[in-house]
Amino acid sequence: MSHQRKSKIVTPKDEWGTPQWLFDLLDQEFHFQVDAAATKENAKLPVYFEDLDAVPTLKFDWYCKGAWERFFLNPPYSAGNIDRFMQKAYEESQKGAVVVCLVPCATDTKWWHSWVMKAQEIRFIKGRVRFVGYDGAGKQIKQSPTFSSCVVIFDGRYGLISPIKPLLYPRIGKTIEQPRSMKV
Repeated sequence: MSHQRKSKIVTPKDEWGTPQWLFDLLDQEFHFQVDAAATKENAKLPVYFEDLDAVPTLKFDWYCKGAWERFFLNPPYSAGNIDRFMQKAYEESQKGAVVVCLVPCATDTKWWHSWVMKAQEIRFIKGRVRFVGYDGAGKQIKQSPTFSSCVVIFDGRYGLISPIKPLLYPRIGKTIEQPRSMKV
């Protein structure tokens, strides 16, 4: 017998929020300044980019030396959008920004090979992430997707702080473990 939800999920597919535990874990390390793809309802920081109409063209410039240099990015996962966001994350890192991305582990996709493989680091997440959305009654719900997630780190400081030659491929970082109460 399957569980049926009494009220309908109303959070649009591309607007599911990052779980607080995961954001906090990454923020402790990277000290984010901007949530680079958020809505008022799911933003994790006071400064966030909400203009989703501008997102497909990404005409805005994210990086601003001295003001914004560290970005958290949970991009919309729909076809086409994720590719554009990951391209933008890579481009901003080339200017010196640090962009930490929460994305599906999609090693069979073009965007993965075009952009993720240019990152400095990939951290896999053990278990499925429970993203945050809302039902028709406005009640917060958590739901796991049918895919695994990972954290991709584009670190534009790499060439500035390391005298060694840049990596030709991303290193695999430490696996991220969810708190026991969050596991699916």
